Amino acid sequence: MADWTESYRPSTLSEVRGNNKARDAFEEWGKTWDDHGEAVILYGSPGVGKTSAAHALAADMGWKTVELNASDQRTADAIERFAGRAARNTTLGGSEEGVSGRQLVIVDEADNIHGNYDRGGAQAVTSLVKGANQPIVLIANEFYEMSRGLRNACQDIEFRDVSARSIVPVLRDICRKEEIEFDADALQRIADANSGDLRGAVKDLQATAEGKEKLTVDDVVMGARDTTVGIFTVLDAILKEKSAQEALYTAYDADETPDDLTAWVEDKVMKVYDPGETVRAYEFLANADRWLGRVLATQNYSYWRYVTDNVAAGVAASHDETRGGWTQYGGRPQMWPSSDATIDEICRKVADAEGTSIETARREILPFLSAAIHHCKPRELAVAVTAYFQFDESALSAVSGSGESTNKVQGIVEDAEELREDALEAHAGGAFAGAPRETSGDDDGDDPEESPDAGESEPQAAAADDDDGADVDEESTDDSQAGLSDFV
Repeated sequence: MADWTESYRPSTLSEVRGNNKARDAFEEWGKTWDDHGEAVILYGSPGVGKTSAAHALAADMGWKTVELNASDQRTADAIERFAGRAARNTTLGGSEEGVSGRQLVIVDEADNIHGNYDRGGAQAVTSLVKGANQPIVLIANEFYEMSRGLRNACQDIEFRDVSARSIVPVLRDICRKEEIEFDADALQRIADANSGDLRGAVKDLQATAEGKEKLTVDDVVMGARDTTVGIFTVLDAILKEKSAQEALYTAYDADETPDDLTAWVEDKVMKVYDPGETVRAYEFLANADRWLGRVLATQNYSYWRYVTDNVAAGVAASHDETRGGWTQYGGRPQMWPSSDATIDEICRKVADAEGTSIETARREILPFLSAAIHHCKPRELAVAVTAYFQFDESALSAVSGSGESTNKVQGIVEDAEELREDALEAHAGGAFAGAPRETSGDDDGDDPEESPDAGESEPQAAAADDDDGADVDEESTDDSQAGLSDFV
């Protein structure tokens, strides 16, 4: 299911709707960049077309783009690595015919570069815009969340909320391209319900109209609702019984916040879906988790609608057929709020091991680890993951959803510790060759190489031989960069 917000993204600035004044000012900035050389900040509410306008300008000017999402890569090192070199290039050789040698550097969510783990990021962006030899666009929701120094170093253009009058023609054009007949009142109702958010209106249109030959006002059931439904009814609707549109409407009535609904669906999807369906579903769950990360970073809860779109409509669209019958979903899933000290520590361990930012670990790696070792299955993989990241019982419990005090979790942690010891010994270049793994009753201090009888009782005793030991050393050197694959 293609995302209509991407399929129908404006390809030129003339197609950007609802912000004509801002669009024209932005176009003027681009055309005169060689004269002033300043960066520009596009700011305004989510979904009003800021990022689309940046890409459209690049297409109009024949510029290539380098995009940096500030939520994922926002440390000083990452900003310099991803955007710094492109922004400081004076000329770019080898341009194709008809394509400018310039690059447009787009920094999305520029107002979110802050926090304990993003030190240096804000200063790096300010330095970037002051020393750039290429045009830079900073995308922000809140203009005054950025530092004064950064604001003063840039031009700024405000994108206002898109009026319903401007949203309706966009919805109408999409319906015509999708060959969907429509009632004008239905499109008006979608536009009115989205309060200036063009992107949200397009998403609601897709959820409502996709698969239909005609869209009527009766199909649009948005707005306030007086009833709520239980979580198991919602799970049945999403995972088993309903179409994408019907599942979305059911989710609107859920007595759960979008973050909790995401955790529920992620925890229960494999109880219903086959492997192929699960893979597709997790693409949408990953998208939902990114939007949740933006909510946490910005405290802008209008992003929640995009979470529900992905968790309900997206996951429901991932199943090949509807299902009946009763499913034993089990209890409430393991939740991990961002303030949870255990999850914070897990994210730090994952980030250190994988060389990523903590936010990337939290939003992209941790959900997949949770799915991979859900309830500590398969056990061998759970042991390998626990060993690689050095999880203790509380960390493994949080990631897998299994009880911390269970014999299963405790046994896996013990096996993981043993696996780590074996791996360290295997990659020690023969340093431990012939050394007994446990202290024996013989404390005479004899050199193991001079005590072959004792050494031969251990599996690694062959390494005590000089010739065989050389082979061990050579193999260990080749595998010195051990990673998770070694444990698996």
